[in-house]
Amino acid sequence: MPTTLVTGCNRGIGLQIVTQLHARGDDVIGVCRHASSELRLSGIRIIDGIDVSSGESVAKLKAQLGDEVIDVLINNAGILRRDAFGELDYDSMLEQYAVNALGPLRVTEALAGNLQDGSKVAIVSSRVGSIEDNGSGGNWGYRASKTAVNMIGTNLMHELRPRGIAVALLHPGLVATDMTGNTGISTAESARGLIARIDELTMENTGGFWHAEGYTLPW
Repeated sequence: MPTTLVTGCNRGIGLQIVTQLHARGDDVIGVCRHASSELRLSGIRIIDGIDVSSGESVAKLKAQLGDEVIDVLINNAGILRRDAFGELDYDSMLEQYAVNALGPLRVTEALAGNLQDGSKVAIVSSRVGSIEDNGSGGNWGYRASKTAVNMIGTNLMHELRPRGIAVALLHPGLVATDMTGNTGISTAESARGLIARIDELTMENTGGFWHAEGYTLPW
């Protein structure tokens, strides 16, 4: 029974990921800032009070885990702040960078000792971080943070490859959540796709940028 740790799981895609993993028998650890009532009813282990943008907070996560082996680390926590050229809030952009880009790096670095040969690291990125795929502009802070995390994920691939740890960057699709104004596919469908991609992750395809539906995305 693999042990999977998922950040940002109090609602939306993250809640569906932990629910589906728990239902199939995985040992799931849910990490979040504030546990929702739905998360508390899921039956998984919960470590709340964790902000992935805070070094002190992530150190507390590491202390609670100790030396427990993590087979799959899913960096799902993220935020979206709407913005527009001419009215850009640079503090908001930095906040998105701290959570969306540095958060996965901070968590993965802190828990690197909990990973072993055969472990996997997944980062929920977004196709809006693709430079080649940008056909509309906008979402300045969010786009930039996701482009940055794609580079971070690629660096992690190189860093962790010698240890036999595979890394994937994953786009969940356009999902009906608070972040998208409830437009798109269901969180359950997205989570199924993300879990399938993580299950397929190996040292042969490590470092890829994948859509939840299974095809690769341009950088």
